[in-house]
Amino acid sequence: MERMICLNSSYTDEILGLSEYAFQYKLTQEEKQEKAEQMKEDKVWGWIVDNQLAAKAHLIPLTVNLHGKPLKMGGIGSVASWPEYRRGGKIKALLYKLLTEMRQQQQSISYLHPFSVPFYRKYGWELTFDRTTYNIPIDSFQNDWNGQGSVRRVSKGEETISTLNTIYQMYTDKYTGTLHRTEHWWNYRTLKQKDTHIAFAYETDQTPIGYILFNIKQNRFTVYDMAFVNVNARHLLYQFIQHHDSMVHNVEMPVPPDDPLPLLVNEPRFEQKQLPYFMARIVDVDAFFEQYPFSIVDHNKIHFEIEVSDIFLEENNGVFLVSHDLEDSIVMKRTHAEPKVVKVKIAVQQLVQLFFGYKRPFALWEAGLIHGDALAVEQLEMIIPEQQTYFPDFF
Repeated sequence: MERMICLNSSYTDEILGLSEYAFQYKLTQEEKQEKAEQMKEDKVWGWIVDNQLAAKAHLIPLTVNLHGKPLKMGGIGSVASWPEYRRGGKIKALLYKLLTEMRQQQQSISYLHPFSVPFYRKYGWELTFDRTTYNIPIDSFQNDWNGQGSVRRVSKGEETISTLNTIYQMYTDKYTGTLHRTEHWWNYRTLKQKDTHIAFAYETDQTPIGYILFNIKQNRFTVYDMAFVNVNARHLLYQFIQHHDSMVHNVEMPVPPDDPLPLLVNEPRFEQKQLPYFMARIVDVDAFFEQYPFSIVDHNKIHFEIEVSDIFLEENNGVFLVSHDLEDSIVMKRTHAEPKVVKVKIAVQQLVQLFFGYKRPFALWEAGLIHGDALAVEQLEMIIPEQQTYFPDFF
C-alpha cells in the first residue's frame, strides 16, 4: 500500500536516516537532536510504502526581500528517496504537492539548491543566484585600510544575534532575493558550526557597524558570513583579517557578485570563482504580479502583454496585460490576447530570472530564451528594477 502524507515527529528517525543515506553523511546523537530542532519549522511530506518511508521533501516557510519588499517564500530542501524507489515518479508527485501547499499558504515564490539543474528546471525552477568565492593569499590583505574603530570577538547569545541581524538587514537592503533571518535561522543555520568565531566591527563611539563569522584551521582563514553598513566597517574587517598574517596562508570567503575587493588590493589576480548556486520559481504568477514592486514609469509608455507558459503548474498559464491603473501604478491583469497589442512570450523559468533582476529582458531576448516584439521587451526593461541578486544562505 502506498500513500503520501505529511510526516509528524514520529518519523524523525526515518527522515534523518534517509538524509544520511542520500547525502552521504553520518550524524552523532547530539547532531541528530540538533537536526530535529532545526526541522521544527519544516513541513515534511513523504511517500509511505508498506508502512516505511520511501521518499520525502521538506517545505520551509521563509520570507525574502524582493526589491525592497518582503515576500513569502517556500524553501524546498532535503529531497531524497531510497534507491529502490527512485524513477517511479514519487519525487515529481512530492514537488507538485509542495507547490500546491505553497499556493495555499500564499508563498508565491520558491527557492531550492539543486542536485541537478536539468532535473528541477523541467519542473519550473531556474537559476536565479550565483555564488562567488575568493581564495586569497593573506599577503593580498597587506594594505593601509585605515579603519577607524575596533574589531572584537564576542560570544554567542540573544543580544549577539539581535546585533548580527540588525547589521545583516542593513547590509542586504541593497540586494534582492536575500532571506529575512529569524532567531531560529541564526541559531540552527547561520551559526550551526560549533567552531564559528563571531567578531563585530565598532565605530569609535562603540556602535556596531559590521560583523564577520569565521573559522581558522590548517593555516586557512574561512569566512562563513560577513556584513557591514559602511566603507569604514568594511575596512575594519579587512584590517582584522590582515592581522592574522602570522597564522594563516590563505583566506577563503563568499562574497556578493558585485563585490569590489579586487579593485581595492594591490594584487587582484587571486582565485575568483563564480558558479550557479540557487534556483527559484514563481509558484503563483497572479499573486506574484499583484505583489511585485514595479519601477515607476511614464504612464504613456507602458501597454503590452506577457504570455506566460508553465508546463508543470498549468494554472499559471495565461496572458497578462501590463498597463497603468487610474493612479498611474503598473498593474498586470489576466486578459485575452489582443492582436494589435505588442507582446512577449515567457516561460515560467525565465519569468523568475527577469523579475528578480538576475537577467535583463533584452539579454534573454537576444539569447532566444524569450520571444516577442522588441517594443514589448523594451517596456519590460522599464518596469523591472535593476538590483543585484544575492543569497548568502543555504538549506
